[in-house]
Amino acid sequence: MAVSANKLELLQIADAVAREKSIDRGIVISAMEDAIAKAARARYGSETDVHAEIDAKKGELRLSRHMLVVENVENSANQISLEDARRANPGAQIGDTIADTLPPLEYGRIAAQSAKQVIVQKVREAERDRQYQEFKDRIGDIVNGVVKRVEYGSVIVDLGRGEAIIRRDEMLPREVFRNGDRVRAYIFDVRRETRGPQIFLSRTHPQFMAKLFAQEVPEIYDGIVEIKAVARDPGSRAKIGVISRDSSVDPVGACVGMRGSRVQAVVNELQGEKIDIIPWSPDIATFVVNALAPAEVTKVVIDEDRERIEVVVPDTNNQLSLAIGRRGQNVRLASQLTGWDIDILTEQEESERRQADFENSTRVFMEALNVDEVVGQLLASEGFTSVEELAMVDAKELAGIEGFDEETAQELQSRAKEYLDQLENELENRRRELGVEDDMKTVPGVTSKVLVKLGENAVKSVEDLAGCATDDLVGWTERKEGSEPTKHKGFLDGIEISRDDAEALIMQARVKAGWITEADLAQETEEPSAEDEPSEQAPA
Repeated sequence: MAVSANKLELLQIADAVAREKSIDRGIVISAMEDAIAKAARARYGSETDVHAEIDAKKGELRLSRHMLVVENVENSANQISLEDARRANPGAQIGDTIADTLPPLEYGRIAAQSAKQVIVQKVREAERDRQYQEFKDRIGDIVNGVVKRVEYGSVIVDLGRGEAIIRRDEMLPREVFRNGDRVRAYIFDVRRETRGPQIFLSRTHPQFMAKLFAQEVPEIYDGIVEIKAVARDPGSRAKIGVISRDSSVDPVGACVGMRGSRVQAVVNELQGEKIDIIPWSPDIATFVVNALAPAEVTKVVIDEDRERIEVVVPDTNNQLSLAIGRRGQNVRLASQLTGWDIDILTEQEESERRQADFENSTRVFMEALNVDEVVGQLLASEGFTSVEELAMVDAKELAGIEGFDEETAQELQSRAKEYLDQLENELENRRRELGVEDDMKTVPGVTSKVLVKLGENAVKSVEDLAGCATDDLVGWTERKEGSEPTKHKGFLDGIEISRDDAEALIMQARVKAGWITEADLAQETEEPSAEDEPSEQAPA
């Protein structure tokens, strides 16, 4: 291979490679320049700073050696004295670079092979970068491809301008692909890796179903109907929550289509996966009732702090079985769809639990106040659930209970306060045993029960509390696709405290520890966080 070989040949090669690999022609020419320069360094020495330039229009090749102008030459391969440099360029200064033209070279077999490897490597890197840049912005799109091969259960898909992979766990159960099969899937991740960009596809992702509906339902594509939430048990059953921005358009009917044609197209693509289309509602109770269809619901009880909802169904017509579903599928999907934990009870179970709560409250009052069962039942039936509540209530309200008078009310409140004082002393002794520092009592919002709970979890100083996260105190719920939510307990488990109160507790501790000031705290309170800012709920 001679450097002076056909000038047009270099450009023709660059054009052919650029077209075949779908990369910029300039990148190919740059790779050829690097390759030729590397081969030339093998002739002139590895320390020589050889540069090659190819004219992108004429194909002419120029080789040059760059020399650094220095005062004292230490390496003649890439340095030149100021005196010698000024012979070629009178205006040369220390630190300048002088380009010395080199004659064309004949390349041997080894040099040519080395140059070829450089070109191949550079072109491959450019091709990988092009593929990554092309697909990184397509996360969330549905693509069509052809199965190229199957490796260890995973499917390699040819997308035309790149290869993608569908892992075994991202395919529908009992789904089998063979070479040459056409496949449609959802791009859920694109990563740079040493082997090049990896494009990960999924057919089990909830958003795959949402995108399929967007392709089949013009109202979704146009934004008239919006998919608010999706929950899937891939290959078996799914629930999708939809809402219409136009009161004249029925969101459920639009998704079902004439004689079910639209939903059937999605079902066929998902290998017969059954789909429940549910009207979405901003009222969580209504949405949960809709999500549990076809089961009937007679009552719901909402616990907003814990994002938990209790659903009561009739005892008749197997409504409990319908609500729970086979292997808990119906309630699990409803929980995933709404983002709330759902407890299902029959009317009989709820009645039994209410009776148990009543008996428990009665027993608590009997033991704490040293009263008989009748008095305990009277207090429980009036809605009192704790001794603290009894001690804080207005005495007139207590005296107004049938069978009680002012003297009885005062006596009951006196006993309640004595009991609470005794309990407070026990908690204080326990706090000291655990080694919780006295300064902890000065943090606003901290009670004796809280101090004991924190001490039992090795939070014993203001700094310890300041370093906690909200999840540490109240716990958190981990939700994984296709599985039951997992509840992780916090340090204050068993104490009624909301996430907002727990966060306020931590912030007060940080003020007390000197980590932030009261002004910082006030500013954070005034400025809404990103979580508090109103935004449209994206499909889950």
